[in-house]
Parts: sequence; C-alpha cells; structure tokens
Amino acid sequence: MRLLVVGAGSTGGYFGARLAQAGRDVTFLVRPARAAQLQAHGLQVLSPHGDVNVAPALVTSDRLEKKFDLVLLAVKAYALERALGDLAPAMSPETMVLPLLNGIRHIELLTQRFGARAVIGGVCRVATTLDDSGRIVQLAPFQELAYGEMSGKRTSRLEHVHEFLSGGGFDTELSPTVEQDMWEKWLLLAGLGGICCLMRGSVGQIVAAPGGADFVQRFLAEVIAAITACGHAPRPKFLDLTRKLLLAPGSTLTSSMYRDLEQGRPVEADQILGDLLARAQRAAVATPLLAAAYSQLCVYQGQRPAH
Repeated sequence: MRLLVVGAGSTGGYFGARLAQAGRDVTFLVRPARAAQLQAHGLQVLSPHGDVNVAPALVTSDRLEKKFDLVLLAVKAYALERALGDLAPAMSPETMVLPLLNGIRHIELLTQRFGARAVIGGVCRVATTLDDSGRIVQLAPFQELAYGEMSGKRTSRLEHVHEFLSGGGFDTELSPTVEQDMWEKWLLLAGLGGICCLMRGSVGQIVAAPGGADFVQRFLAEVIAAITACGHAPRPKFLDLTRKLLLAPGSTLTSSMYRDLEQGRPVEADQILGDLLARAQRAAVATPLLAAAYSQLCVYQGQRPAH
C-alpha cells in the first residue's frame, strides 16, 4: 500500500514519521518552505516513546503525478479547500482518503469532491506541536488512530488499511462506530476549546476560579445538547470521562485551539465552534455560551494581520 500524507505538520508528520520509521511506503505532500526544511534537517519527532529522525520522501503539489492507495489528510480545517486541489492528482477511483480533521464538515466536503466511496472516517488522539525549528514535539504519551467505513461495515479494503497502519509505532483501531467516534471527539474539542479560549486558561485554572466549575458544566451541557440534537447523543461512558477531564482540579490541560490563540496563529473557530453553533440554531437549541466563545474567536481572527 502506498500512502500519501497531506501535511507534515504536528499531526500528519507524527503519524507519517512513525510509519516511515516502520518501513511503510510513505510520501509527504508539502509546501515548498516545509520541503526545504525537511530536506535540510529531516523529519524529526521528539517523543516519550523514542525520538525519530527520518529522511522523508517529499513531493510538492506541482510535481504530484503518481496515484496512491491511501491519503492521510492532516491539515488544519481552514486549509482544507486548498489541500483538496493539491491532492486531487493523487486520486484514482480506488484511492481512500482518511481525514484527521476536527469537526464533521470536512466529510461533507470530501464527499462532494471525490464521492462517498473515497471517504473513510478517522479519529486521532495525539497531543503534538511544532517547535520553532520545525520539529514535532509529543506533549503526552497517548497516540491512537481509529478509522473505519462511515457505514460501520467491516470491509476488505479497511482490513488492508488496518494491516498497513498496525505495527507502525502507535495504537490503532478498526472501529465499527467511527462516525459516532468523530461526533464525540467534536464534543470534546468544542467543550475544551470553548472553555479554554473563553476563559483564557487551563482546565485547572478555570475550575479553581470562582464559578469556574459551574461555567464548565453549563458550557458542556450546551455542547451535549447541540450534538444530541444532531442525532448523535454521546455514550454515557464517554460523557463520564469527558466531565472528569474538563473538571479535573489542578489539570494543566488546554486545547490546541487555545494554544494557537496564545501564539497568535489562525484558529479553527469556524469548524469547531461555528459549525456546531449553526447546527444547534437550525435545531432550535439555545447555546449562548457557545455563541459567546465563537464570537470572541471571530473578533480575535479579525484582529490578526491579513496574510
């Protein structure tokens, strides 16, 4: 199986580097600046599971000619539209796209562009970031990739994907409930991202503040109501774990969206909060805290210098 990783940032770069280290056939589709950086220094990962430095196979969009069996799509959601055009030459009628984006809207856009058959569901659980040198730094030990047919069926093509990805240096799961997994991850990201960005702090700092724990509970209740109104009520076990995570005293946990905000970077406000807010409004579900968090991030985006 030939894999094209679209984006050699903190997420795609991490999983792609692990797979390349394990001897899989991996090529990275990157921008010229990132290609130059990787050619000079290699694709480096600093991890509690062992550091990695591989000389990756690279291609830029103007030189992409070969077809691939599997595309691991790991760009920020606001870069998706451009990425779809970049990866189009790699697509054959049998190519599968495994997206690791946040939210759900990207599934609809991928289906419109390449057809439902091309799209498989995916959820990653990894905490990584890029340092100033372009190295990927793993911030916590968990590292999991779950994937499956959106229909929930177990198919031979997904068995091949599972065989290819397993043993690659991270945990893998061929999930029969990948669509529900994606909605639940969205719930966690919207809850964590919303409370951190609106309150400007970590989970522990928010919970320790006067009224902080109550604020978390009310924000989470809005997100749960919105997700449930969309027909994907979260499973009780997931809810219990999420509440414990977002209400843990002393926790240093923050969301990647909050870390991007703190560093002055673009944020995925539209995809993580805005899209959920729009769906809640269509379902006549009141979500004033979610709306406040989204409005605040839109103000932040509007204040950023134009690029």
